[in-house]
Amino acid sequence: MTDRTAAVTRETGETSIEVTLDLDGDGDATVETGVGFLDHMLDSFATHGLFDLTVRCDGDLGVDEHHTVEDVAIALGEAIDEALGERRGIVRFADRRVPLDEAVAGIVLDVSGRPFFAFEGEFSQAEVGEFTSALARHFLRSLATNAELTLHAEVAGTNAHHEIEALFKGLARALDDATRIDERRADAPSTKGTL
Repeated sequence: MTDRTAAVTRETGETSIEVTLDLDGDGDATVETGVGFLDHMLDSFATHGLFDLTVRCDGDLGVDEHHTVEDVAIALGEAIDEALGERRGIVRFADRRVPLDEAVAGIVLDVSGRPFFAFEGEFSQAEVGEFTSALARHFLRSLATNAELTLHAEVAGTNAHHEIEALFKGLARALDDATRIDERRADAPSTKGTL
C-alpha cells in the first residue's frame, strides 16, 4: 500500500495551523486548538476513523471561535485530499448512521473529487460550553469543500453535545469506510478512470 499521509500548514491573519494526517493509522490524536469542544470532536474523529491526527492551531480566540473552527476544517480537508492522492483503488462510497444516546446522525459520503454539502436537522441547544453549535455544520461544509467530498449529513436528538459528537463519529466511520483500499481495484472507482 502506498503512503497515505499528509502535512498541511495554514497561515492567515486569523490563525496559524499545522495538521498531519495518516489515513491508515491507529487512531492516535494530538489536538490543541484552544477550543475544548473542538479538540474533543477531533479526538473522537481520529479514534473512530482510525486516523493518526495531529492538529495545532493558534487562533484569534479573543474574537470568537469561528475562525479557528473554519480554518481547522479547511486544513484538515486539504490534508484528507492530499493523503488520498489520485484516489486509486478506494471504495469511494459510504453510508453510516451513528447513535449517541438519544441522538442519531447519518452520513452519506462520496469521495468524488466534487465538493458538495447538504445538511438536515437542527441542534437542540445554541451552544455546547463555549462552542457555538452552528459551527459544527460550518465545519462539515468547509471540510467537504476542501477534501473534495460529496457529503450529506443529518442529525436528530435533544442534546446538542450528543448530536454534534454523533456527526463527527459518523463522519469518521464513513470516511474510514470510503477511503479503504479495495484490492480488486487498481484505478480510481469511476467509469471516467479518474476522480
